[in-house]
Amino acid sequence: MTITPNKLRIDIASDVVCPWCIIGYRQLERALVETATPYELHWQPFELNPDMPAEGQNLREHLAEKYGSTKEQSDANRNYITAIGAELGFEFHFTDDMRMHNTFNVHQLLHWADQQGRKQDLKQAFFAAHFTHGRNLSDDEVLADVAAEIGLARDEAVAVLKDQRFANDVRAAEKFWIDAGIRGVPAMVFNQRHLVTGAQGTESYKQILAQLAQET
Repeated sequence: MTITPNKLRIDIASDVVCPWCIIGYRQLERALVETATPYELHWQPFELNPDMPAEGQNLREHLAEKYGSTKEQSDANRNYITAIGAELGFEFHFTDDMRMHNTFNVHQLLHWADQQGRKQDLKQAFFAAHFTHGRNLSDDEVLADVAAEIGLARDEAVAVLKDQRFANDVRAAEKFWIDAGIRGVPAMVFNQRHLVTGAQGTESYKQILAQLAQET
């Protein structure tokens, strides 16, 4: 990994089924625009639920098992997330039948898209597919459809998932970030030195960017 002179390198370890990942990214993106900060962004793979079976799990059930959340707490959290998303121009559409998915194949397609300079586009498309449109990210056909919808070759996407050609690359990248101490996402690393976790808010990111600018 290298840092391009005069550009802030940003690595973001994230998963597309993590609502705070898209919120944190949108907050950071706004801060970058408002501060006119030149940057290069690198999305890094992280699986929230690497042991999730292929069929996934109802989201409410999953959160109840993982965090002990009640329905009332879940509803309040969903409303809070939806309101923050709307302020940032992202639409969350939570439903009772929404599911949590295994995203290993998602990360493989993102790795493939990165080789074509389209990782950012596909990442955003997967966020929207899951949170806005409730599409099944456990279904390889759906993943290939999403790739095709942004102009990538659907047949090639299907082949990538079928032969798992990037499985080892994704596992290695995931291990790198876990070994670096990343346990939750979003995890943002600035210039390979400064780690910021969670969605911090646009104003906080602007302060962070200002501090980083003083180092250069």
